Amino acid sequence: MRDAAYTARQLWIMHISRFIRARFRLWKIHDAGAGSPFLASSPIQQLMRHGQLLRLCLRHCTELRYGKEAGACRIRKINTGDGTPQNPTNVSRGIYGATVGIDRLLKLWEKYNIRATWFTPAHTIESFPKQMAKVRDAGHEIGLHGYTHEYPSGLSAQQQYDVLEKSIDVLTRFTGSRPLGYTAPAWLASKELIPQLEHFGILYDHSFMHHDVQPYYVPDSSHTWIETDHAKEASHWMLPMTKLRPSQVVEIPANWHLDDWPPLQPKLGSASGYVDTAVVEKLWKEQFDFAYREYDSFIFPISIHPQVSGKPQVILMHERLIEYINKHEGVEWMTFGQMANEFREGAIAGVDIEGGV
Repeated sequence: MRDAAYTARQLWIMHISRFIRARFRLWKIHDAGAGSPFLASSPIQQLMRHGQLLRLCLRHCTELRYGKEAGACRIRKINTGDGTPQNPTNVSRGIYGATVGIDRLLKLWEKYNIRATWFTPAHTIESFPKQMAKVRDAGHEIGLHGYTHEYPSGLSAQQQYDVLEKSIDVLTRFTGSRPLGYTAPAWLASKELIPQLEHFGILYDHSFMHHDVQPYYVPDSSHTWIETDHAKEASHWMLPMTKLRPSQVVEIPANWHLDDWPPLQPKLGSASGYVDTAVVEKLWKEQFDFAYREYDSFIFPISIHPQVSGKPQVILMHERLIEYINKHEGVEWMTFGQMANEFREGAIAGVDIEGGV
């Protein structure tokens, strides 16, 4: 289980169109004429809309998840996510993330003119309003992340509903606008999650892993499979999944292989958390390089936490990574809310998730 210290989780998401392919499409646009439907959805038209004619349609979404758990900004286990007790040392590490770490990350984003999406437990906003005001006033998006970073998978449907209702109210009052997005604490979603997000009119989620570098409409998993119950006859559970039903909620996918916590956050009783930042940097660059080579456009979410990525050696790694990515044609950074809206409007193609019978 990941540590529950006060952390901020940040996601970088990029939507990229390579220059050579965009030039090819520009030629096709010229032949198609101004009234062609091809023109309306083309990368060049998107760039013209955004006033950028050479940075071909790259979108980077950065998200900072500020909540309570081992990967979000929360006081380590005043709610541990699973109800177990917490100790003062873990709490102090979380406070480091909420103060030193967040301030360093805000400085990093300002240096590179990046606006992030911070998924923040409502308890954090109510307990640390001055610190969270820095995030809000710097122009970053703030999204939903539970109240005390409790795991939805361990709550009743009514408890989940109450947490969402309370959290939406807290974020709306704090930011002045209704939150657009949600991420499940520790990415431990429940079967009730998507129907409840639809009920509350939430635009997008960031908890599922059906894809790694493409947005999509997340399937409703409330009635998708039958649990393997060893107490029953095998014929009870030897059945295929039911057909996946796309919801109205946009998914900006989660990805443990683009997360700073597993390789860089030490854990007592294990050797984890001591990976050389050069190894992590290489791993993330290789994933970026593959997506850049294989896809006309893609999104690239990286999750970071302030008590991890706020450390000096990791800040330096992020600087190198950002500068490496920015050397590629078509790179642009944007919030998750902007990304989800562009996908819904058809400016970003994304994928369809299919399966089941």
